[in-house]
Amino acid sequence: MIDLHTHSTVSDGSDPPERIPELAAEAGCSAVALTDHDSLVGLVAARKRAAELDVTLIPGCEVSCRSVGKGGMHVLVYFVEDDDGPLSAELTHLRIDRHHRNIRLADKLASMGLPITYAEVVAEAGGEEGIGRPHFASVLVKAGAVDSIQDAFDRFLANGRPGFVPKSRLEALDVARLATASGGVAVLAHPYSLELEGADLAALVGELAAAGFGGIEAIYGRYSPRQRQDLSNLARRFDLVATGGSDHHGTIKPDLTVGTGRGDLKVPDQVLIDLEARRPAA
Repeated sequence: MIDLHTHSTVSDGSDPPERIPELAAEAGCSAVALTDHDSLVGLVAARKRAAELDVTLIPGCEVSCRSVGKGGMHVLVYFVEDDDGPLSAELTHLRIDRHHRNIRLADKLASMGLPITYAEVVAEAGGEEGIGRPHFASVLVKAGAVDSIQDAFDRFLANGRPGFVPKSRLEALDVARLATASGGVAVLAHPYSLELEGADLAALVGELAAAGFGGIEAIYGRYSPRQRQDLSNLARRFDLVATGGSDHHGTIKPDLTVGTGRGDLKVPDQVLIDLEARRPAA
């Protein structure tokens, strides 16, 4: 059993990077991927702890892309390292942009009369590196301005809400190109987040496959058995690997646990073997 989708405090998770392999070992996983948003920074700590526990650490990240549907489009990239490769360089640019976005977001929320400062958000995140909108939401919850993290997104932070501030996003096809140039493999994350169905989703998946994507995330923590099967069929149709993972964020998404998701997740080891076979030749 493996888990190819987890987050740490380097992005918007609540567990430090070294805790992810510990949770994977406790769940009985043979391998786990750390896929923080737009960052490879946590890989060193996670890899060291994984080696101590005899768990294979798959280096990765999750990149936010410009959407072609009503919802958000995210791309998981695997087998990439924190070095001077083309993807790593682009991620550095995205993190710089995110930093400026976060400052603007704090100022905008404060201008709306909400009890929040950038310093409070930094403290909530444990530093500036991993700040994301869930940390803003947590500050608002603690201040009593909203009832929950979801309430904060619904009222202020989600796209189209009054406090939303956009950030730079890449095109999915550019992510595939950068991934290949960096020795990695691109996978469409939680496809139903695009809010596309039927022929529209199939057309997009076909386009991504033609552009060099290696898989789609079919065995996802929050998907029903029927959804997972439908996506696995779609992957087979376009000769893609049906990958899977929990999307663990710790307390940010308390219903999703490393390895087991909501309790019914089990991604077989063969998925990793199939995905590794899609890596570009050296």
